[in-house]
Amino acid sequence: MSAGLNPATVLVVEDDLNLTAALVHTLKAAGYRPISARTAAAGLRWFAHYAPDLVLLDLGLPDRDGLTVIEEIRGRAATPIVVLSARGGEAVRVAALDLGADDFVQKPFGVDELLARIRAGLRHAIQARGSTPVVRTGPLEIDFGRRAVTVAGAAVSLTPKEFDLLSELALSLGRPVGHKALLAAVWGDEGAEIQYLRVYMGQLRQKIGAELIRSVQGVGYELVAQADG
Repeated sequence: MSAGLNPATVLVVEDDLNLTAALVHTLKAAGYRPISARTAAAGLRWFAHYAPDLVLLDLGLPDRDGLTVIEEIRGRAATPIVVLSARGGEAVRVAALDLGADDFVQKPFGVDELLARIRAGLRHAIQARGSTPVVRTGPLEIDFGRRAVTVAGAAVSLTPKEFDLLSELALSLGRPVGHKALLAAVWGDEGAEIQYLRVYMGQLRQKIGAELIRSVQGVGYELVAQADG
């Protein structure tokens, strides 16, 4: 059977019910397991209970400032924290990052951007832990910890950009990843030329097998889930 990563649990700590509902829907559609909380107290309680893989945290919570939640989570674990906030000032960003947040996304934000930040946070956490989750599909095996790729047991040499692109696709195995999300995650710029993707995807297909990367018209690219080959 093809084997991907188990669905990551994402804790959403946000008091806006409409935004929470939208985030939960988006996360489920992207293959994640969302857990939501409306207050800092509930968020910390669910954090202790579910041990999520990543936290989406609003700073404007009704019972406590979200900055104190960052500090408390960091006292317990190295779980990635992506801050969602309407406060866009440099001082707030610096404070959040200094306290241990991994990323800061200003409201309003795009879905593709947010999903790219989530995938980046999960990928960095995997590598930082020193553990080596492996994604397999057909003859392809991707070892995140060692940044190693093999096809039918033979090592494949990828450039850093090629590996990062393949990792983004692997974290959404069997589901398409948008052009903008890939550009933002790998080049750090949603406005980068889509031609970059075409070139790099062409190179990846040559190296790992054209049948493993599917182009989804008007959307992006998908790493195809296959039985072990």
